Amino acid sequence: MSTEPLLTEQEFEELDHFLLSDRCGDDAMTMDSLHGLLTAIAVGPEAIATAEWLPKVWGSEPDQTPSFKSDAEAKHIQNLMERMLEDITVTLDIAPNDFEPLFCEYEWKGKRILDAESWAWGFMEGVNLRSSAWQHLWDSPQATLLKPIYLLGAEEIEEEEVKLVDDPIKCHKLAIEIEASIIQIYRFWGRKTTRH
Repeated sequence: MSTEPLLTEQEFEELDHFLLSDRCGDDAMTMDSLHGLLTAIAVGPEAIATAEWLPKVWGSEPDQTPSFKSDAEAKHIQNLMERMLEDITVTLDIAPNDFEPLFCEYEWKGKRILDAESWAWGFMEGVNLRSSAWQHLWDSPQATLLKPIYLLGAEEIEEEEVKLVDDPIKCHKLAIEIEASIIQIYRFWGRKTTRH
């Protein structure tokens, strides 16, 4: 495991600013979708090398790498994301009850609503990197753990499932279900010491 400290608030803001800057393409992930992607990698069945997941952050096309000022900057940004992944993994390992998905929030009819769609989409992008391995969970009695993430994050859902996500309150409730399910998904696969 790296001896570098986990991400500071200042570094978190630096990464957020970079992802939102015009130096990244329109399809680049935001911090919430990145957090979803990295969470899927942290809780998933197999270790995934940075070189494999990093292109997902920048977009769907291979030529969407940001315009970095230098190789040093590219390595720095990559290091921030790798440490964010380590932060997620360590939290789930050491203090799982402290883990919180990075959801957006907004006010709707006077109520505080969680918006987990972008996070869930990022998570599903991570699942799709190892879809055959994740199938074991989909085929198990615990497949319901993935259902709220799938409903909010899949590129397409079944027509009869649309009614489950057709208003903000329903989506908010699914976000709360996601918060409860992440630790259980992590435990489903067991501890993956090959990642450390």
